[in-house]
Amino acid sequence: MTETETEPERSTDGTDAATEGFVLTGIDGLDEMLGRGVPAGHIITVMGSFGTGKTTFALQFLMQGLINGEKGIFISLEEDVESVIANAASFGWDLRPYLKEKKLHIVKLEPADAKTTVTRIKSELPDFIKRSGASRVAVDSISLLNMLFADDTERREKLFSLCKQLKSTGATCVFTAEVKDDNARSSRDGLVEYVSDGVIGLRFNERENGDVQLVIQVIKMRRLKHPRSVKPYSITDQGIEVHGDMEVF
Repeated sequence: MTETETEPERSTDGTDAATEGFVLTGIDGLDEMLGRGVPAGHIITVMGSFGTGKTTFALQFLMQGLINGEKGIFISLEEDVESVIANAASFGWDLRPYLKEKKLHIVKLEPADAKTTVTRIKSELPDFIKRSGASRVAVDSISLLNMLFADDTERREKLFSLCKQLKSTGATCVFTAEVKDDNARSSRDGLVEYVSDGVIGLRFNERENGDVQLVIQVIKMRRLKHPRSVKPYSITDQGIEVHGDMEVF
């Protein structure tokens, strides 16, 4: 994740002419694989089991936006605000100045209070995004949000509605999602990958000798030709780094 020293060429509306219409994820190696990042306004789901770096991906995505001068919102259904700040700090990302300047908002929703959480998501989130001027939003995790609904029909209906509302704001969004225990290529409820514009899979690749490697795959990305190759990645003290020049063992 880098901050350029020279001013890039700008289009007439102030965007980077070389990447106009695209958003850098901030994941070193992944943006290179994608070419120019992900299409702006997309909803991207990052799927994986525990320990694969889904939350780190979401924070890194938001941090890249903050570096670029964009505003962001992190919606957590798992960690409280201080835990999110501490998590980011472990990678060298100090969120407090951005929170103080209201360039970043961290919203903690309580899954235990399902009715209030669903009401807030439906009635407050789109307006909040527009009022705050946020161009990047992360929801961690969409799997927990979906669990608040009684059955698959309601989950599908609410998820489609949420995605429609988010897309109406023009913000680029990252959802994190848990995968099924017996299928690392499918989300827990099997729904979010169908409503998302893009799906990125994170998983463990284990050999017979017990060696384990973290691997990433761009499974889906509308409006963008992308490689479907599986590549190794690392979670370092500076975040996620994809090794696009390496092969999976």
